[in-house]
Amino acid sequence: MKCVLALAFGSASAFVAQTATTQQSSALLGAKEDLVALAEANTDAIGKSIGFWDPLGASSLDFFGLELSGRLPAGATIGYLRHAEIKHGRVAMAAFVGYCVQANGIHFPWTPFPGFTEGLSPPEQWAALPPVAKWQFFVYIGILEALGECFPAGEHYAVGGKPGVYPSIKTPNDQMASCLVYPWHGFPLDLFDPFGTVAKLPEEKKERGRRVEINNGRLAMLGIFGFLSEQKVPGSVPFLTGLVKPLPDMEIMGPFVGTDGVASIF
Repeated sequence: MKCVLALAFGSASAFVAQTATTQQSSALLGAKEDLVALAEANTDAIGKSIGFWDPLGASSLDFFGLELSGRLPAGATIGYLRHAEIKHGRVAMAAFVGYCVQANGIHFPWTPFPGFTEGLSPPEQWAALPPVAKWQFFVYIGILEALGECFPAGEHYAVGGKPGVYPSIKTPNDQMASCLVYPWHGFPLDLFDPFGTVAKLPEEKKERGRRVEINNGRLAMLGIFGFLSEQKVPGSVPFLTGLVKPLPDMEIMGPFVGTDGVASIF
């Protein structure tokens, strides 16, 4: 009897899941078609040569089953992945430029922090920072991350909003203003387009700028990891051999590892 009930319930649940999956797949297919169209519209040299490239099939996934359960609309995973790529690309562009600047010994005219010495590579400069300084970076980044999720209703990237958008921190919406991490005095400028120059551009230039940003972000992600890979494993990136300082005995990706190789969060 138990076996019969198990099979019956199993068949029923399988039928429901299959029906829901079919409906979800149709809706998800539309979001994926938009993604393919976006890739094919990228006529720049890199985008045109690569086109739509999804070797892991990430555009067909449903993270945590939230779309299938109806808690998020179809295409939410694609919106999440697109937003993540744009955000990581922006961080990588800042990291790549910062690495080039710091590796060439360019810094403020004063000593940036106690113990700073000339000739340190970017990973060594980070390792030489005292833990309290590192915590300041992480706390500030955490605040920006929290505020970056405070979208007005219907404008979040996972529910149909435009990926890559960072909500205004100068004129916060109600959700952001009620956030515990929003500073009481507010921010004088927005994080994105602080001087309003991008908003004044014609739409065709904005569209091209978005394509350029994605391409540059992808290159920057490869670039910054190329620097770190060559430092950690000399010769792994032949093009960079001899251009970056090798650090085979240093834990480059340890955020709280000091120059002595010991991790300390305080």
